[in-house]
Amino acid sequence: MGRPFKQYLSGPRIYSCANCRAHAADHEDIISKAFQGRHGRAYLVNSAINVTVGPKEERVLITGLHTVADISCSSCGSVLGWRYEHAFEESQKYKEGKYIIEKAKVMKEGNW
Repeated sequence: MGRPFKQYLSGPRIYSCANCRAHAADHEDIISKAFQGRHGRAYLVNSAINVTVGPKEERVLITGLHTVADISCSSCGSVLGWRYEHAFEESQKYKEGKYIIEKAKVMKEGNW
């Protein structure tokens, strides 16, 4: 199968997989820090790199029913959060296509 291709971010503040340190998100892409994940606090971000998107499933979350897909580090396979595929409530549509990155699953790198 070979080695997975890794992308790297060049910003001053980066979130990386806590397990293998593969870059996952840029601090500048954070939309909100007021989200809750399975393991505590989480960030809603515009984009994520070095992740594999799993199968879609419907989940009842704090804000209602959503279709989501777990995202895993493409390097080590650790689940980092999920991607919002579809929101059933109109007020939640802004989340579609965005990612939840769980704070407990990433580490900070760069100039904090």
